[in-house]
Amino acid sequence: MDFGINKTQLKHLAFGILMAYAITCIVFLAFAMLVTYTDMSERSLPTVVAVTTFLSVMVAGFDAARGANHKGWLWGMGAGLVYVLIMAAIMVTMLPTFAVDGRTLMVTVLGIAGGGLGGILGINLKR
Repeated sequence: MDFGINKTQLKHLAFGILMAYAITCIVFLAFAMLVTYTDMSERSLPTVVAVTTFLSVMVAGFDAARGANHKGWLWGMGAGLVYVLIMAAIMVTMLPTFAVDGRTLMVTVLGIAGGGLGGILGINLKR
């Protein structure tokens, strides 16, 4: 069965997801340092996670779509979904109390939507 996926598309998808995680790590480390060494409160953590997820998966979707010939939105959404699934696997491994709740579903929707938007931008700016 041929899904019309080539190595270039998969390389762009993988690179986009790696870039997204690099951005996520940098932002989360910076936030952790701010919380640790300043008077900043952890109350803004959910907002930081949501914004970082959205922007990171936009990058992943953008890069994934750059390797595609069509359906950039789908490639972007796929990149967002893979990003969220990897993040969920990390959370399950690191936090034994992790549970799927409303916040988790919101981040999943943000991830898929951000990836789709990045994919739309990536496929259209490619031309």
